Amino acid sequence: MPHPVPLGWREWLSLPGLGIAAVRAKVDTGARSSALHVLDQETFHRDGTEYVRFLLDTGVHGLAPQPAQARVIDRRRVTDSGGHVTERPFILARLRMAGLEWEAEVNLTHRRNMLFPMLLGRTALAGRFLVDPASSFLQGDPPEGLVPP
Repeated sequence: MPHPVPLGWREWLSLPGLGIAAVRAKVDTGARSSALHVLDQETFHRDGTEYVRFLLDTGVHGLAPQPAQARVIDRRRVTDSGGHVTERPFILARLRMAGLEWEAEVNLTHRRNMLFPMLLGRTALAGRFLVDPASSFLQGDPPEGLVPP
């Protein structure tokens, strides 16, 4: 197995399957699952399959919220850091960071005033990354033309 890639406690990643070039993520080893903090979430059905459409504020300065949609793979109860339990839809998202690309389950929720539109939980990190909590953005800036705030 290759050596785990080092990450800081916050990083930029992309969600190519959703058409998102860059999203600011908090690397959260305390969270089991990964989460996207979305706006205007709406579910719909197509050919008997549940989908969700939403807007994602990527955390990129000056970029309007980006529309996306995905198939809902599950609904689960999730306990947030404040102890509140809610049922959330889960999608399977393709993630790209540090030269790696992989699929991870991601739940969708709406929480206002989040500094990090994505939480990258330990299930998505396991076996791939080693987190240095004293460092930030070890994997660099977002793609050219997308300026961090």
